[in-house]
Amino acid sequence: MNETAPTRNGRPLSERVATRLLYPTSRPREKSLHDAVAGQIVLVTGASHGIGKASARKLGAAGAIMLLVARSAEDLEAVAADIRAAGGTAHTYPLDITDFDAVERLGRKLLDEHGHIDIVVNNAGKSIRRSIAQSYDRFHDYTRTMDVNYLGPVRLLLTLLPSMRERRSGHIVNISTWGLRIPPAPRWSAYYASKGAFDCWLRSVATEIGADNVTTTTIYMPLVHTRMSAPTDFSGVPGLTTAEAADLIGHAVTDRPHEITPWWTGPIQAFSDVARGSAHRFMARAFKRGKA
Repeated sequence: MNETAPTRNGRPLSERVATRLLYPTSRPREKSLHDAVAGQIVLVTGASHGIGKASARKLGAAGAIMLLVARSAEDLEAVAADIRAAGGTAHTYPLDITDFDAVERLGRKLLDEHGHIDIVVNNAGKSIRRSIAQSYDRFHDYTRTMDVNYLGPVRLLLTLLPSMRERRSGHIVNISTWGLRIPPAPRWSAYYASKGAFDCWLRSVATEIGADNVTTTTIYMPLVHTRMSAPTDFSGVPGLTTAEAADLIGHAVTDRPHEITPWWTGPIQAFSDVARGSAHRFMARAFKRGKA
């Protein structure tokens, strides 16, 4: 077979093979996922598109009671309709996660209406790829990414965590980025800073809430071909489909590992920690050549 010929999902075979090698995914058995989430109240942010939509449908099909959060009421209702048509249960809550007062109100409303939340999938995110030379007059790039990727999720969890700790039950799944496991790449300063802030916050909080049986899983997600990544030309770059990303979320809620990350990021992170100067020079040369 011609290795450049498209496969059934439209991607070349060579890209699919590279994806499998670089980003192997763990797909839980249907029974295991059902046993883990059936009857559980699961909140997914950014549920109207991409990874959030795929994971909400997957968890809803497994019997979870889905609470869907995103900005667009119409798009949320479409996802909820899919879940209900498949026999599941879904409730929609339109929200701009950068409106921190509204986020707090929603958290309290969810607890009032449902009593508790079992699982939170922190998926809503904003990505910006822009060089620092193009950012001098765009401070709002940094405030927007911090609001969506860091401060909004923190505001939500500050509202939900007391209930989880009191019940001594709960799980938080954070959709982070594999970019935090390698040397910082050029043009991603706004995105990496915001994702890194929440990553560090959650890792610190996890050391406190674990004693109350509230657990966390951080997924250092590789590239996923979604509308969020579409503005950057990743054509030909190995990446996951939204269904494959949803499989990782299924793994996270079923087995509850501390983290899920591509296998090769550990050695790269170790090297960059020991040889930070060399890693920096490599990234700087790549930027100069226009390949980063």
